[in-house]
Amino acid sequence: MRFGLTNVNKYLTGEQRSNPAIAGDFSMLISDVVRSCKAISQTVSLGKLTLRKEDGAAIVPQDGTTSPLKEMANQIFLHHCEWGGHLAAISSAEMDTIYTPPSNDRRGNYLLLFDALDGSSNIDVNLSVGSIFSVLRCPEHSGEVTTKDFLQPGTAQVAAGYTLYGASTILVLTVGSGTHGFTLDREIGEFLLTHPHLRIPEETRSFAINTSKERFWEPPIRRYVEECLAGQSGIRGKDFNMRWAAAMVADVHRILMRGGIFLYPRDTREPGTPGRTDLLHKANPMAMIIEQAGGMASTGHERISTIVPQELHQRTPIILGSRAEIERIERYHAEYANGDDKPFSSPLFSTRSLFRTN
Repeated sequence: MRFGLTNVNKYLTGEQRSNPAIAGDFSMLISDVVRSCKAISQTVSLGKLTLRKEDGAAIVPQDGTTSPLKEMANQIFLHHCEWGGHLAAISSAEMDTIYTPPSNDRRGNYLLLFDALDGSSNIDVNLSVGSIFSVLRCPEHSGEVTTKDFLQPGTAQVAAGYTLYGASTILVLTVGSGTHGFTLDREIGEFLLTHPHLRIPEETRSFAINTSKERFWEPPIRRYVEECLAGQSGIRGKDFNMRWAAAMVADVHRILMRGGIFLYPRDTREPGTPGRTDLLHKANPMAMIIEQAGGMASTGHERISTIVPQELHQRTPIILGSRAEIERIERYHAEYANGDDKPFSSPLFSTRSLFRTN
């Protein structure tokens, strides 16, 4: 192993000594996921070159709406993970229904959920994208696996992770005993442990939010962002930086490494929709990763991981990152609900903007 660094399989072998439940099929499943991420990394690195047939014609998505690279990444996950016999069923963010792998002599013990290519709109401008995945145990019963088997809260996750395809390819993984980062060494084709026991810095001067949606935010979110933008002259007494990568994996990875907070809050664009982030395929795995690194993940009202899903593609608001900042935003939501934030619930507040007009 290069410089004696640990690869994913060796790391899992060590974890099995303290947690026998992640031996056997589980470690083999994670190996299949790792192979998927290696293949997607190679596909993404070729960019437009991947999207050409042998005759030079461009590849277009079958439905005309999905990014062709996203469609290819989805198929890569299915190809690498369906055949091993470790899974009872698969759910993808790109597929309306669950997928049951071809039957072997037995049904696997696990359920795999993934978003194969988060931030795919960044592909055309050569910015970072990523994959997100989650592993659940399949409930024991004698019948066919159904959507209901996937409707488990985030606290039931056995493992979660993401892969960031950027200047280097980094896999971040948790199996419930901390959050760890592995960097892909392309010369030997292995993810090597380069960031053991990641911890989110407690102090932060950074936040990530899409300010183009400011007019739709709820007052507690406006209050928080206004205070950050006020900098040293405001009640926070320090200057903040704002970043937005348009790929959840990239934004969360920066926060994991440097501290900060990521916000994709509920807004008023669709009043009947509680949020816009896929709970099972994105929010839950990211919440597990962040919590295992000492942070928090919340809707603003409750812990993400305790939500009991009612639908396969249920949406949720998500606010995650440094613990103190999440607690502050939860307090702002509680104060707003109780009418205790008088300066921030007036009609004057609702017309303010992040950008001055004079």
